[in-house]
Amino acid sequence: MRVPRFLLVLLLPLLLAACAHAGGPATYLVEQTGPYRLDSGDVVRVTVYGDANLTNTYRVDDSGAIALPLVGAIPARGLTAEVVGSRITAALANGFMRNPNVAVEVAEYRPFFIQGAVASPGALPYVYGMTARAAISAAGGFTEVANRDSAVIYRRQGSDMVRGSVGLDFPILPGDTIVISERWL
Repeated sequence: MRVPRFLLVLLLPLLLAACAHAGGPATYLVEQTGPYRLDSGDVVRVTVYGDANLTNTYRVDDSGAIALPLVGAIPARGLTAEVVGSRITAALANGFMRNPNVAVEVAEYRPFFIQGAVASPGALPYVYGMTARAAISAAGGFTEVANRDSAVIYRRQGSDMVRGSVGLDFPILPGDTIVISERWL
């Protein structure tokens, strides 16, 4: 049986489209919007106006809290710097200061981690707005056998760890683990 030529011309683009490959790595949904949320390893600068003794930098400890003089541990894990500032203000107003004015800002982000086919894998300092490509550069670049098209990122979202293959211009966050695989020849 012969297929009419006009039918072949109509079906050929559909068949080719079905066989086409997008060429880029798949991405996964991650929370990219909203204010930054603190976690263990972050360093915050707490400014208490009018009290130079309380103004200092504090590290969010393993339990997710900041230990301040006078008021003790203030929970910070999963909270924004603004919310932590409000909690410190409330704690200081509870018998320690009259009308305290507190500002909290991130002084140093927790590190990100990079593994696999890069020159210097390990924990590296995060810079705001960093992409997977910038993280690879910070780790000394690709090795000779690295897959230079994509990366795998592991990211904690709530109580879950999500994994996804992403392009090199994908934004990373503090605490992410980036894995660069070897290419197959």
